[in-house]
Amino acid sequence: MRTSYVAFFACFFTVAANAAPIEYKNDKFTARVSGYGNIGMIEPDFALNNSRLVGDWSLRGQMTYDVNDVYKLGFVYSLDQKTIDKDKYINDLFALWQVKNVGRLEIGLTDSVAQKLGLGLPDVSGLRMNDDSLMFKQIEPRHAIIPDATLDTGDGALRANFVTSQHDGAQYGLSVAGFGKNYDFTVDGGIKIRRPNGKTKTAYSFGASFMSRPDDFRQSIYAPRVTADWRAQVSAAINVQYNSFMFALTGRAIYDEKPVGTISDGFVLGTGISYDLLKYTVSLSYMLSDTGVWEKNENDFINHTIVSSFRYKYSENVDGWMSLGMTAQTPFISAGMRVTF
Repeated sequence: MRTSYVAFFACFFTVAANAAPIEYKNDKFTARVSGYGNIGMIEPDFALNNSRLVGDWSLRGQMTYDVNDVYKLGFVYSLDQKTIDKDKYINDLFALWQVKNVGRLEIGLTDSVAQKLGLGLPDVSGLRMNDDSLMFKQIEPRHAIIPDATLDTGDGALRANFVTSQHDGAQYGLSVAGFGKNYDFTVDGGIKIRRPNGKTKTAYSFGASFMSRPDDFRQSIYAPRVTADWRAQVSAAINVQYNSFMFALTGRAIYDEKPVGTISDGFVLGTGISYDLLKYTVSLSYMLSDTGVWEKNENDFINHTIVSSFRYKYSENVDGWMSLGMTAQTPFISAGMRVTF
């Protein structure tokens, strides 16, 4: 175990500090590859003899062609650790058509509009707290939970998305999917409003979705599969930035009509704050998940998650992080590094 820690920290301090996105431009054609790698250790119950690896990565490639000053065509492919955990090899695979000052149309395998326009909690750890958190990979709750407040109707489903350009700081989106093997169809809508001017900057997001006849559908890699007549979701979030402080409040509710099997609907509420000082950032986030709350014949299950984190920005592309927290009635400490390009 001591050897693994020495190797880990040696890796951190030998990473090149001048990493940068990979981009190629030729007249109207642009190709870009970006991503990140994150690796660390987590110690449930502070048991130093029970260290577990946490880590994930993401890789995204995008090619675009500027037809003229108004129209742009493109293609996107991405893959990440979360997708591999689901035994899939495509996170995004879609074509796009963008019209200046109007919006963007995406057709292919990708996330829904409500998910893309959503806002999360302040989190400077490497635990991926706003998207199927890595905590639950090593610390399993006793019952089903809703791991984050971002509305989700299936990652990488075949769908059509349309998102408007920003108008007075607002973006609107609509998403339709009708070829999923685990539902008849699903419709999503999302709104994001930004107010970036002034000393206090704010952002708001709202989302809603309806799914007809989910059949063995899984909304999260940590949640049981759902079979029901229909599923409805709503989400809302606000981010407020004042100088170096960031505050967030998020919420999401899920309702399944006549579910069969393990109950996994309910609601999740979250709040958090972060503070930046030069190369240092600290954050504190809390989430309350309550599943089974709509079922009169079932006892609902409440899970509390609280995480405090510290990040040191070693360079523009390399961060070191450390977290202390508790989830599923288990305290933990975790630390690692993250490299972006």
